[in-house]
Amino acid sequence: MIGEALRLIRVFHDRKSKDLAAELGISPSFLSEIENNRKRPSLDLISEYARLFDTKPSVILFFAEELRDGEDIRSHAGARQKLMVFMRAMERFTQQDGE
Repeated sequence: MIGEALRLIRVFHDRKSKDLAAELGISPSFLSEIENNRKRPSLDLISEYARLFDTKPSVILFFAEELRDGEDIRSHAGARQKLMVFMRAMERFTQQDGE
């Protein structure tokens, strides 16, 4: 889920993948593999995302957190799901706005 979180952050900030890849010092194809959860980003790369988007790595990791079996998810899973729904809606909005 880290890939989806990174993609949504990029889209939310209206950034093109090829431009972001250049700023991160990686190829557009590698960025695509990360955003499609085929590759995992290093902690250094997540830190660079955080720097570019003026946030903290922990905020990015919050979106990608996977809960262990049996963990009480009532405290934060609902908020995480709502944030993801919001960011997906923003993605659709920005795509419609660009047409």
